[in-house]
Amino acid sequence: MTDDISSRNQDQQRQGSLLKGAEILWATLAAEGVTAVFGHPGGAILPAYDALRKFPIRHILARHEQGAAHMADGFARASGRVGVAVATSGPGATNLLTGIATAMLDSVPMLCITGQVSSSVLGNDAFQEVDITGVTLPVTKHSFLVDRAEQVAPTLRRALQLARSGRPGPVLVDITRDAQQASAAFDFTAAEPEPHRQHPMAGVNEAQLQQAAELIQSSSRPLILAGHGVIASGAMEELRTLAERMQAPVALTLLGLSAFPASHALNLGMMGMHGESWVNRAIQQADLLIACGMRFGDRVIGRSTAYARNARKIHIDIDPAEINKNVAADVALTGDLRAVLKRLLPMVDCRPHSAWLSAIQSSRGENAVRDIQNLPDNGHLYAAHVMHDLWRITGGECIVVTDVGQHQMWEAQYFRHERPRSLLTSGGLGTMGFALPAAIGAKFACPEKEVWVIAGDGGFQMTQSELATMVQEKIKINIAIINNGYLGMVRQWQEFFYDGNYESTPLVSPDFVKLAGAYGIAGRTVRSRGDLQAAVDDARAHSGPYLLNFMVEQEDAVYPMIPAGNSLDEMIRRPALDRG
Repeated sequence: MTDDISSRNQDQQRQGSLLKGAEILWATLAAEGVTAVFGHPGGAILPAYDALRKFPIRHILARHEQGAAHMADGFARASGRVGVAVATSGPGATNLLTGIATAMLDSVPMLCITGQVSSSVLGNDAFQEVDITGVTLPVTKHSFLVDRAEQVAPTLRRALQLARSGRPGPVLVDITRDAQQASAAFDFTAAEPEPHRQHPMAGVNEAQLQQAAELIQSSSRPLILAGHGVIASGAMEELRTLAERMQAPVALTLLGLSAFPASHALNLGMMGMHGESWVNRAIQQADLLIACGMRFGDRVIGRSTAYARNARKIHIDIDPAEINKNVAADVALTGDLRAVLKRLLPMVDCRPHSAWLSAIQSSRGENAVRDIQNLPDNGHLYAAHVMHDLWRITGGECIVVTDVGQHQMWEAQYFRHERPRSLLTSGGLGTMGFALPAAIGAKFACPEKEVWVIAGDGGFQMTQSELATMVQEKIKINIAIINNGYLGMVRQWQEFFYDGNYESTPLVSPDFVKLAGAYGIAGRTVRSRGDLQAAVDDARAHSGPYLLNFMVEQEDAVYPMIPAGNSLDEMIRRPALDRG
């Protein structure tokens, strides 16, 4: 049946057949290679949902439009392809907004399609009318309003091109109800957009490359900073070649963690607010920083005026807006990271920096953040235990999707990522509730891979309704809730900076195992490290989704920590124990 539909669609494309706008929507997406979309129906998008049955595209019904956006986001992060979310007008469209902003700040390619009231009543405050193109302009690469059927195909093809070209990001296409119901000739080839044009400020010349190469050759304490752009560009091999040729250590942003193998001798770990102490110290001592696909966010650099003052800086990024925005660059190479590194590598000679590497190694010392995993079991279960043991038991061969908060930082510290796209997390926006729906999207992108949700008890409750989506779609995902009875990261800030006034952070939660059971999902609660191995083994062996409720130490804190506005030198360390 699906083959017959696909064949008929191809015939219609060749002949320029008359199709309804709703049919053109799906025909265009199918021809572009889209196989799955995430959404929630409603009145203004109903014509499109009615036409969906004619096309070989799977629709995943989210329980909330924000969940649909995060699912599309997780699909894109796990696969590198554009994720697609669909919603109706008004509240359906505005419910997408948090997911769109999440994707925008993390440069995730996403297409959001919304229904809109008929063009005859646009601007008249019709039922469920919202100017969603206006609302989303600040958090999309572009927003389109389509009010004629013949605009559907060219607009969707242009939107997909925009989403994945240059610096990736979300694009929204709002289609009026009458445009979905009217008919027009569908010609997929004729709807092809003009070739993507490079930003006029982008481009790297030989003189700039030579200047960068000279800085590299003259440095004695170089350090490479790797961000999410390494993964987005597919520049993992080029980054590794550069690091090995220079014998330069590599520090990673949160979103860059899986861009460079954790086991590699040159991998220092995560930098920034909750980064390793020796990494931040090395940045401050370096004489050259090579920033690859990163934006020098405030959580990475601390106080900008005190950041790496003795280091020259080479900044490679595809977005000209990021150059000199937060940190001044001595050499700016604006372009696709992989292409730039391919041109730069032949200019870089092998130069060992053994003294520099030895100095960094000796500065690591004994670090209690790492040592806690080896402490005797004293009856307390620490989140660090959970993260380390999940990594050990799975061998790191899985996709981890985290929510936002303390558990997110503990995962970054203890779970060692070897492969790109094995850690999906909300970085720039810090969106609680991201993990569960994003993991659903990741599982659809990579059905053969083991997927773990790691969420706090607070963030999990924001989108826990998507458990129903998981069950309805019959997908296998494992869930680890790090349950400390607080909004943990907010509580930590209250402890450190607000005299321990835990206002509105103690958290009453349901029995998560019983909640999962109400959806038909198996689960168990874990209170000691001695029970952890068996619980994780049970979850992995179970044929369906499985929820583990880890009752961890309630008032544990993430160390080290750089308070907002402080320099990388001004870290709060683990009391009495941290020597790293």
